[in-house]
Amino acid sequence: MGSPTSLAQIEGSTAPLRPAAHLTRRQKAAIIVRFLLKEGAELRLADLPEPLQESLTTQMGAMRYVDRETLIAVLGEFASELEAMGLIFPHGVAGALSELGGRLSPQTASRLRKEAGVRQMGDPWDQVRKAELSELAPLIQAECTEVAAVLLSKLEVTRAAELLGKLPGETARRITYAVSQTEAVNPVAVERIGMALAAQLADKPVMAFADGPVERVGAILNSSLSSLRDDVLSGLEEEDRDFAEQVRKAIFTFAHIPERLGTADVPRVLREVDQTRLVTALAAAGPAGLDNVAEFLLSNMSKRMSENLREAMQEMGTVRPRTGEEAMTEVINAIRRLDAAGEISLVTPQDDDEED
Repeated sequence: MGSPTSLAQIEGSTAPLRPAAHLTRRQKAAIIVRFLLKEGAELRLADLPEPLQESLTTQMGAMRYVDRETLIAVLGEFASELEAMGLIFPHGVAGALSELGGRLSPQTASRLRKEAGVRQMGDPWDQVRKAELSELAPLIQAECTEVAAVLLSKLEVTRAAELLGKLPGETARRITYAVSQTEAVNPVAVERIGMALAAQLADKPVMAFADGPVERVGAILNSSLSSLRDDVLSGLEEEDRDFAEQVRKAIFTFAHIPERLGTADVPRVLREVDQTRLVTALAAAGPAGLDNVAEFLLSNMSKRMSENLREAMQEMGTVRPRTGEEAMTEVINAIRRLDAAGEISLVTPQDDDEED
């Protein structure tokens, strides 16, 4: 076998590179990348370490062309290596955390990031861009004007405009002017700023619960019998009137259906409930003083279905209060499931206040 083809030979010759066995791995990598790009493949070369990016770019700039025989041989060798490869693991803890995504508990992921000194996964600016504006507003005000200008420049135009709208006028003007002075900022500085901002966003306590206490108590009381719900709310009012009031707003019971469920969503909700349980809930509504709720539901469905349900209600006769309340709870649970899935949209008490 001859010696591998040198870069000097490649640069000084217009002859095709051949055979594949005489090429270095760097030359083969350049051929594969060039071929994939030519075929329209999306390659995330930015994920490679900078030295490898530089090496690949230099190699591609030094090469001229290869013949079909050499190309086929290189691609065949590459395909064989891929077939022989079982698994590729991500590099380092940051890569492993990114690969595992949300499969780890928040507590474990946070602890691993801190222990390994990892404050971001992948591009730190991705984490910054995904942050809520309510998080970015205090962050940008706490930073110096130059850093704030870089942050603003890395956001999408519409989000940058929204963020500016949340800042005091003088602060917004200073940051906007500072954007004009960011032309000379080098990529390394931008990356460091992104890492520092991402670290600040990540450096906050992990919450044990996804929902707040008001939502959790409200959800529990939604599925409770009315007697227990009223008793608990009375106790809450004695302990903390403000908290009790917030919980009352979070509660959604059968009586709230006409004011919070859109008429166009009624048929979708009723399809979600077992018909026998629906008839039970409607039949129990009258004795419970909730005729208006039953009439709201019956008047916002097809005439034929409404007539069938009314006949079934008459045939069912008297319903035990507890049985009726359990059936009403099933209707409420169906509405909440559809609302959580985004298939319907409930009107909130806050929306009512705004309309007033």
